[in-house]
Amino acid sequence: MDVLSEWKMRITQLTNRISIQVKLIGAYIFIILIPIILFSWYLFNEFYQNTIQDTLKKNQYALESEKATILSNIEIMERTAQLSIADREVINYLLSTRELDVLELIDFNTNTSSNLQRLMFSNPNILNVRLFTNNPSINEIWPVIFNEKRIEGRAWYKDVLAKKGTVWWEILKDEKDIIKRENTDMESTTTYVSLLWEIYYRSDTHVGIREVDMLINKFFQKAYSPNQDGQSHMLIVDRSGRIFTDTGSPFFKGMNLEQLRRDWEAPPHQRGSSFTFTIGNTPYLCLSTPIDQLGAHLLNVVSLENPVTQIKQTRNLFIAAAVVLIALLSVITYFLQSLILKKLHILRDSMKKVRRGDLNVQIDMDAGGEVGELAHHFRQMLKTLNELIVEAVNKKAATKEAELNALKNQIDAHFLYNTLENLKMLAEVEAQYTISDALTSLGALMRYSLKWSSDHVRLRDEIGHILNYIAIMNIRYDDKLELKLDIPEGYQEQEVLKMSLQPLVENAVKYGMNTDRARRDGIVILIRAWQKEDGMLIEVTDNGAGMSPEKLIELHEKIEMDDAHFYTKYGGYKPTGDNEGNGIGLRNVIGRIKMYYGHDYGIKVESKEGAYTRVMMKLPYLILSGGLSANEKNTYR
Repeated sequence: MDVLSEWKMRITQLTNRISIQVKLIGAYIFIILIPIILFSWYLFNEFYQNTIQDTLKKNQYALESEKATILSNIEIMERTAQLSIADREVINYLLSTRELDVLELIDFNTNTSSNLQRLMFSNPNILNVRLFTNNPSINEIWPVIFNEKRIEGRAWYKDVLAKKGTVWWEILKDEKDIIKRENTDMESTTTYVSLLWEIYYRSDTHVGIREVDMLINKFFQKAYSPNQDGQSHMLIVDRSGRIFTDTGSPFFKGMNLEQLRRDWEAPPHQRGSSFTFTIGNTPYLCLSTPIDQLGAHLLNVVSLENPVTQIKQTRNLFIAAAVVLIALLSVITYFLQSLILKKLHILRDSMKKVRRGDLNVQIDMDAGGEVGELAHHFRQMLKTLNELIVEAVNKKAATKEAELNALKNQIDAHFLYNTLENLKMLAEVEAQYTISDALTSLGALMRYSLKWSSDHVRLRDEIGHILNYIAIMNIRYDDKLELKLDIPEGYQEQEVLKMSLQPLVENAVKYGMNTDRARRDGIVILIRAWQKEDGMLIEVTDNGAGMSPEKLIELHEKIEMDDAHFYTKYGGYKPTGDNEGNGIGLRNVIGRIKMYYGHDYGIKVESKEGAYTRVMMKLPYLILSGGLSANEKNTYR
């Protein structure tokens, strides 16, 4: 946080040294540049999204077209598998419980087996049609009928049996022909798609397994076709995660197919889903569709290098044009602002002369607008400043005279104090102790009122003054006034304005005793002090006459309205009784509080007729003696 504040301060200092002309140009560039950046970002993002959508639609059609071809191949292979056992002679041969003689074998091979081979040759895409049986009574008839033991060790054999007479599809990679499989000298292999289908007799007797094969480049034609547009290529991901495609295609040059597989497997892929990925610096779009029969997915990988490169070139051209335009406009703006700010520079030079003490500066400027208005107010300020200087000189002379008068009044006050002391001594000599105490309180009251060395006193001193005031007033009211204090010791040093509480207590006595009950039983005045949040609250409450709601509203109106309105409305107002007033005392206290402490502080009055009046004064929490208050000291012991 300290580092952040330090950098913030450095930036502020740096910007403060920059001229207003440079700031205006900077703001001008900023105001233009931000919309351009946002607009270009939105525009090119739309371009990119539209390009992706157009590419997606175009290649989605190609993907669905290839899927339709694949489904057609699946249908051909399934129909071929069904026809392979449609001849009753084939089933009879597979179920034979005896070995056929030579004539029967020749007849079967000439007719039935030849029909099976014609079935295979009728569709040039079909590579093999084979029947595997575990019947020990029959002989193998190549290239169609074989013993089931030849395939029992294959990985897919158990999967086919587990399907219980339903089709199982398998992509057999780098397979040797079953006829040549035992010949280790034959190294040629083939990858093909196999339909594997268990043969049942009467739905519960295992007869054998049908196999129909198609070369993978025939089954997935576009994935292995050399005729591609160079911007896209199809591939297949089987249920085991293996990838099948023409890896020799220039499209896959430098592409890590294993990374492609991982990127494809990362997100969840639903029907018709698509996603983008990046290999190296080239972005790609990948579309996928499931081939449910094979448990595989057909992917169409599309290179976005060309469209993205075109968008970037267009974007860079747009930004370059915008930068050149902003630079040109900034130069033009600089010269225009130089003409506009010329008058302002004249005004600045005049202010520098005033700062050096030349108050007789003449500003001959008739410019209109804000600069002309500023020059006019500056001339008026100089005029007012000269007038204030003259007034200050006169006030200084008046202050000297006032100091002489104060010295004279101080001498007169000393004479008055000495006289009160002499009267007090005479009263004590005559044993008139009540009079003596009253004279003591009166002397202390006069000393506190006349000795005005500062506007701020401690709460302790103001309370002492109020105690003297109550002591004198009790002579008038026959000790019917009771003053209670609830002020913790820690708050006795709180700063208050001198003579700010005394008017509140005086009002409590003056207006609280104006009922028969109060004159008969007396009243209690309670002064409390406590701290609340960032301020000190001092409350003066009496249980005297109180005020009606109408009187309370009128009092609030008097103490809250501005001076001009107040003196226009109440300037000549004269109270008609002891229980009425014009609120000047409270207004003076509130005015002093707001003048010294601000508008967040002041006085609030609450009252209920015949019950109480409560005046709450809010002041800032300030301890005049310094350090911690007593309460705080107790807290930290």
